[in-house]
Amino acid sequence: MKNRRFVLTVFVGTLLFLAAGCSTVEVKGYAGQQPEFDLFDYFIGETRGWGIVQNRKGELLRQFVVDINGYLNDAGELVLDEQFVWSDGEHSERIWTIERTGPHEFRGRAADVFGAAEGAVYGNVLNWNYQLNLEARGSTWKVRFDDWMFLQPDGVLLNRATMSKFGFELAQVTIAFTPVENAGDDDDAND
Repeated sequence: MKNRRFVLTVFVGTLLFLAAGCSTVEVKGYAGQQPEFDLFDYFIGETRGWGIVQNRKGELLRQFVVDINGYLNDAGELVLDEQFVWSDGEHSERIWTIERTGPHEFRGRAADVFGAAEGAVYGNVLNWNYQLNLEARGSTWKVRFDDWMFLQPDGVLLNRATMSKFGFELAQVTIAFTPVENAGDDDDAND
């Protein structure tokens, strides 16, 4: 019994050491990359995104379209009203309130986010980290998101997020965003 505990302790310790030793990408390394990403400027107005969710093997789990209405509230915070339509017909909503907390730093809150999302923008890249209360199979899971957005020429914003729990990857979310030009003039924008 003692030997099993010792082996298990060494095994878990080794896994934690290896996980801690993995290098992480620093968003500051993207300073100077173009086009420069201004989170508030990009999302004010109408934006549309097309996304997929894949499991860790790369198998497609779900697809969605998200329409976002972004505006500044009276406190000068960015509000993002996100309306999702999933490929299985489900509709969902998330409303973010985002404040600037420093020259590059942001904090965001939403009803299904545990605590706050913390993020930073350098150059053309935003990195968010947060925990989301995700409804799945009749229960709620607290899932960690490592969310990266990369602004491309012509206003295309690519978003790649890794979902994990207990340090293990569960899925990847990939989204391509673009501002909706003349949203009020185009009756087909939401079709």
